[in-house]
Amino acid sequence: MNLLDTLLRCAAALVVFLTFPLIIGQTEHKVMAHMQGRLGPMYAGGFHGWAQLVADGVKFVQKEDIVPAEADRRVFQLAPAVSLLPYLFVLIVIPVGPNGFVGQAMDAGLFFVLAVTGIGVIGKLMAGWASANKFSLLGGLRTAAQLMSYELPMVLAAASVAMAAGTLSLPGIVDAFHWWWIPWQALGAFVFFTAGLAELQRPPFDMPVADSEIIFGAYTEYTGIRFAFFLLSEYAGILVISALTAVLFLGGWHGPMHDQLGWLWTILKTFALAFVVIWLRVTYPRLREDQLMRFAWTGLIPLALLQLALTGVVKVAIS
Repeated sequence: MNLLDTLLRCAAALVVFLTFPLIIGQTEHKVMAHMQGRLGPMYAGGFHGWAQLVADGVKFVQKEDIVPAEADRRVFQLAPAVSLLPYLFVLIVIPVGPNGFVGQAMDAGLFFVLAVTGIGVIGKLMAGWASANKFSLLGGLRTAAQLMSYELPMVLAAASVAMAAGTLSLPGIVDAFHWWWIPWQALGAFVFFTAGLAELQRPPFDMPVADSEIIFGAYTEYTGIRFAFFLLSEYAGILVISALTAVLFLGGWHGPMHDQLGWLWTILKTFALAFVVIWLRVTYPRLREDQLMRFAWTGLIPLALLQLALTGVVKVAIS
């Protein structure tokens, strides 16, 4: 692969990064409007509220960028970028289709993805600590506790599918996929997807930003475009977690005519999972902090270990 080809692939990943999270954000407006009977997102701008996302963008740009007087200014200003950029790097290594349809293939792509996605949470910790606000600090501490609790089941679930495929390469995992893997790895898929939602602090795992208790957690002191970056990082995270779940557990580009339309199947699976993320936000109430932590340590981790054991038994049986 020459330098020009690599640059073009990375540029394509950047375009996806700048457009798909916004599409997911717009979809969330519409889905929640339908499910909850909200009027604004359905009428802004006319036909089906097409201008809602534009109106939100203009609103964020016009707002004043305020830094609290007691805040650690440099860390406070860098936090949104630290939260957002890791998801761009992850998208570069997620395969979209067969025959090298990936920004940059890596032999240890799964290890890279799990390591880099954890960096995005550091941006939220930076925001909570640097804001000089007790509610922000509390949100940051909850974020740290949630990260440590849900990172382990996520890694264990990913290790299960890597063990099944015999490789850490994301394209290699998709190449090794068979349809009978779906019931075999269903438990791991549930653990991985659920832990991913918790790391993104999406409902019902959004205690670090519980508005009824701590205003908006680590984001309390943020305004304008910096606050918009945090929201964009959340939608980018939804894209990444949904794409990874599709690639690891649902066969990625596998589907009818996957040699020609493989990229289409990956995108359809990704957006179907993103819809599930939005649906969960509308459907389930927020967990209490003790319920959230208990669910990770007494629920997801034993299930992830069970999936690892099952994978080991199946691998030995078929070898």
